[in-house]
Amino acid sequence: MAAIVFFSSFTQSVVGFGTAMVGMPLMVGVLGIQTSSPLIALLGLTLEIAMLAYYRQSVSLTVIWRLIAAAVIGIPLGVLAIQRIDEEIVLTVLGVVITGYAVYGLLRLRLPRLESNLWAYGAGFLSGLLGGAYNTAGPPVVIYGHCKRWPPEEFRGNLQGFFLVIDVLVIANHTAAGNMTPAVWRNYLIALLPLALGFIAGARLAKRIDPALYSRIVLLMLVVLGVRLVM
Repeated sequence: MAAIVFFSSFTQSVVGFGTAMVGMPLMVGVLGIQTSSPLIALLGLTLEIAMLAYYRQSVSLTVIWRLIAAAVIGIPLGVLAIQRIDEEIVLTVLGVVITGYAVYGLLRLRLPRLESNLWAYGAGFLSGLLGGAYNTAGPPVVIYGHCKRWPPEEFRGNLQGFFLVIDVLVIANHTAAGNMTPAVWRNYLIALLPLALGFIAGARLAKRIDPALYSRIVLLMLVVLGVRLVM
């Protein structure tokens, strides 16, 4: 588990996202989805608080409030889904989501520019749904940000601000649903050290390598993980 947490934290520290997308499929195989889902949310929130300190000047609340408002509706539906859907179905859906996003990134597809702010509500709802169920709130918002042509600093800042709020809501819903078990908190405490080490190592490496190159490496790994989950 420590290696999974370290690599997930390291990835997000370098490229700006990826804790859930990297950690969730690996952690499910170790702890099962009932423990992994709230655990990854807790770890993500902890890391995002640290990372937001770097990008706080770039967060635009006027941009992300629509995403957050729609995600509030989707999150409780996603949390309820993990209690009512067979785990095999959950893993298949997660694999499709991860593979689709990774292929999108690797092909460098240039999606149409989204002029209307109404698209934010759809992206936010899907992010909330995926975040509540699988802790993979990233893909819809990341794609939305690309389509809105957010500048790099604003892109990273908005993502951290959005993910932080989403994880707070996800954790609140997990708590209400009774998913925050002693096993979750025990594994969270164990994971804090590798989480911190991954953040420190990733932050240092991010200053020395091209984030775009590392992002493509991560996307290739996500394709492998996603296909494995689907098969």
